[in-house]
Parts: sequence; C-alpha cells; structure tokens
Amino acid sequence: MNALIETTGLTRVLPAAVPVTLVHDITLTIGEGEFVAITGPSGSGKSSLLYLLGLLDRPTAGTLTISGRDTAGLSERERAEIRLATLGFVFQFHFLLPEFTVRENVEIPMRRLGRLGTAAMRERSTELLTVLGLADHLDKRPDQLSGGQRQRVAVARSLANDPPLILADEPTGSLDSKNSEQVFAILDALVRERGKTVIAVTHDIDMAARASRRVHLVDGRQAEA
Repeated sequence: MNALIETTGLTRVLPAAVPVTLVHDITLTIGEGEFVAITGPSGSGKSSLLYLLGLLDRPTAGTLTISGRDTAGLSERERAEIRLATLGFVFQFHFLLPEFTVRENVEIPMRRLGRLGTAAMRERSTELLTVLGLADHLDKRPDQLSGGQRQRVAVARSLANDPPLILADEPTGSLDSKNSEQVFAILDALVRERGKTVIAVTHDIDMAARASRRVHLVDGRQAEA
C-alpha cells in the first residue's frame, strides 16, 4: 500500500498569553484506499488535525507529506492548488451556495481548477449527481432539497476533480440515522469501489467501528481508543 499522507511530530499551537496546543506530536502514515476515522471527545483536536491534513491550517512544528510532496515550504497558492487537485472536503454543514443550482455547485471546484471545458464539466457533474441518486434534482437550488440530499450534493462536489483523498468533518453530524447511513455507505463505497482514501472526523460510534482503522485523540495527542 502506497502512503498518501505521512506526518511526523505534527503540532499546532495557538499563540496567546497562555499558548493553547490543539494538536501535539502526531505521527501518522495513511495509505491509499484506507478509511480512517478520527475520534475523541469534544475539544480533543480532531478537526484541528483534519484541517492540518487538508492544508487549511499550517502546523507550528512537524512535517506533512501528501503524495510524496513535502508541504512545509509551499506558498498559499501552491497549497490551494493541492487542495483543488488532490483533496476533496465534506463538512458537517454542506456549505452549498444558495444562488447556484445543484449542478452549478458541483462544478465550482472544476471551474477553479480549470482543466475541463464547459461541456466536460456538465457531463461530469451530471454523472456524479446521478450516481448519488440526484439525477432529478440537477437544476434545483439547495433550499429545495432535504438535508440528506444536500449532503450528497456536498459529497459530489468533493469528488468533482477526482481527488484521491476525501476529508470529512462530522459528515453525518447534522443528519438523522437513515441519512447518516446513506452518507456512510457512499463514503465506504468510494474506498472499496474507487480506491479513494477517506479520513473522517466523527462522533458516530458505528461509523468509527466500520472504518478501516481509528486514530483516537485525547487533549490533542494520539491515545488508545
């Protein structure tokens, strides 16, 4: 199994009169095709770790390598390019833009990356939404969909540029049990059928138990689950 993410001593400290350590000395190797659950009590640093892995925050210390590329000295532009091409994000709240249709929301990452023409973007967004059971909702606005449907649109958007790595922050946290199961099944299928790597922060005990493995945090440090 090839390593997709490698960290050594990854640490994030918020500067203050009394500095706050959000993540401390995390050393991980996450391979292609893994489903990794990040668990731990509230305030344990789960989302902080995910944001470091997703290049949304910079570490105070330690190293982070993505697909063999050391991210330490990258400019903000280079970090943004990696996020667009290599990473897909799904958050607890879908963050769909209300003024755009479902299809247009999915096409936003493709437009930003700029690799596909208009027809190809339309074809890909249609394909992704159809696979996720949303073929009848392409031209609707997000407020015309249910919560579960909106989260499936967010998953489709995360896959727009065909990234090898999906980062999910409490992806089922705002959903009922039925829709939570649907979202988990989608993420699991991405790993099993498409070879994606999924790293998900979750309080969902069932999701964590069904992941390939678990990274458990307590007070920002790796601990036994």
